[in-house]
Amino acid sequence: MRRCYSELVRLETFEDRFNYLRLGGEVGKATFGFDRYLNQMFYNSYEWRDARDQTIVRDLGCDLGVDGFEIYENILVHHMNPIEKDDILHSAEWIVDPEYLITTKLSTHTAIHYGSDPPSIPKLVVRRPGDTKLW
Repeated sequence: MRRCYSELVRLETFEDRFNYLRLGGEVGKATFGFDRYLNQMFYNSYEWRDARDQTIVRDLGCDLGVDGFEIYENILVHHMNPIEKDDILHSAEWIVDPEYLITTKLSTHTAIHYGSDPPSIPKLVVRRPGDTKLW
């Protein structure tokens, strides 16, 4: 199954989007091994930087593109479908197509790859008069 943005946006909640993207990988499993230089060359290319910028703008800097989940620290752009060495060597068009990319923060990205549950979602606290007093 090839995951894509046009399917992802049909899912309204953060949890549903997370479950759609979850990979359930193994920590420490090599993705590029000795060919990691290819990975680094790709992520420093103009094509990648342009696709990354387009994705962040499209998602309004929100985690998994969900309104209200703004990312205030470093923004990551996640390939919805894992890339492989041959994808880079043969310049597969989909690896720089925003249709196959989504904005995430680090904890969400890690959970997509290795977690079983979505990262905890902070509960909004209803503000009340006087709740800012120290004592």
